[in-house]
Amino acid sequence: MEWIIAVAAGYLLGSIPSAVWFGRLFHGVDVRQHGSGNAGATNVFRVLGRRTGFIVLFADILKGSLAALVPLWMPYPGSETEAGTLLNLQLTGGTAAVLGHLYPVFAGFKGGKGVATMLGIMLAIQWQASLVSIGVFLLVWLSTNYISLASMSGGLAFLPAYLFLSEKQNTLMSVISVVIPLLLIYTHRRNIRKLLNGTENKMYAFRRSKTVEK
Repeated sequence: MEWIIAVAAGYLLGSIPSAVWFGRLFHGVDVRQHGSGNAGATNVFRVLGRRTGFIVLFADILKGSLAALVPLWMPYPGSETEAGTLLNLQLTGGTAAVLGHLYPVFAGFKGGKGVATMLGIMLAIQWQASLVSIGVFLLVWLSTNYISLASMSGGLAFLPAYLFLSEKQNTLMSVISVVIPLLLIYTHRRNIRKLLNGTENKMYAFRRSKTVEK
């Protein structure tokens, strides 16, 4: 029963379409019909501005963290074996949240790319490696102004950071640490093509980004 609860709660939390709801609430706009057409924080920053962008970013991170924390509120024995099972429950619920973000039941199954939601999950479960990923993300973003490249780079940095900083590795965690960058590459496949042909939009940290409608 706890696995069903973890998956259901994770998927429903991930399905909360923050970008769509806050875009409509504050601006009367469906962000999926503007900019890149993606229901994620990056497109919100570009189309609707920083205030709404930060709200959506925080909401997407929060729903990932909550999905990973739901199993902590379930009763379980405190043995080392059960602690491993608890972590697997957290990872399963978190994975369901990412799927919910990608294919949200509350928004016609058309969601975002899952970067912020993945970050929220990892911050709740493995915050040390997550901070390394955030550092790599910021370094790449500030040096190139490409959010897509920074997101993929941060995802790629997670596995080595996890292996280096974790005294004892969990098998499912290691697998997910490999899946994360692969999923990011898949969801950013259009951005990769644009990066290769030089048409990817830039997003600047300290000045207004130039939005190009595609």
